[in-house]
Amino acid sequence: MQKLITLIGCAFLWAGLVVAAEPLKGSVLDGQKKSEICASCHMVDGNSKVGMYPKISGQAEAYMVKQLTEFRKGEQGNRSNPVMAAIVQAYTDQDIADLAAYFASQTVTIGEADPELVALGEKIFKGGNSKTGLPACAACHNIQGLGNKAANIPRLSGQLAEYVAIELHRYQKDQRKTDLNGMMRDIAKLMTEQEINAVSSYVSGLH
Repeated sequence: MQKLITLIGCAFLWAGLVVAAEPLKGSVLDGQKKSEICASCHMVDGNSKVGMYPKISGQAEAYMVKQLTEFRKGEQGNRSNPVMAAIVQAYTDQDIADLAAYFASQTVTIGEADPELVALGEKIFKGGNSKTGLPACAACHNIQGLGNKAANIPRLSGQLAEYVAIELHRYQKDQRKTDLNGMMRDIAKLMTEQEINAVSSYVSGLH
């Protein structure tokens, strides 16, 4: 049943039934000028090399705008992070749009999955776990992990394994609530520690 609910939720997103306000047009050039502070954690081109900081290069603009907007809300937002809140607190909507445009224009570097975790990671990513009702990650995130821009579903391909695992744990604990109708929170709570580690590693080398 859980798998069915999740797939139905994805179908609604793909059908374009979730209508968002017309976004601001971001400027890649202006975003590059404003990105200096971001580089200290995410690197100049958004290809972070530290597990706790995500790669943001090549990520969809609308997705990044949503995340930065939630960070800006602080504890009142659906993704509270004191460090990010302090950084983006003074950003205007245009600043956020420009930064999103810049990092979206960059090319993500693909990592390497742990050979010992590839088999399980691929199994869960592509097929889920029928015994526990865990749906396939690919159902929403694309078989290549490229995400779905129209549905505001993030790219996972090339993302740092440590970061993916951290965020799945945050979903499990209801510490991150940026997912539509709690879909990711429901999914993460069905995952074992082994499954989380395997999927996180698998997507880091997926392309």
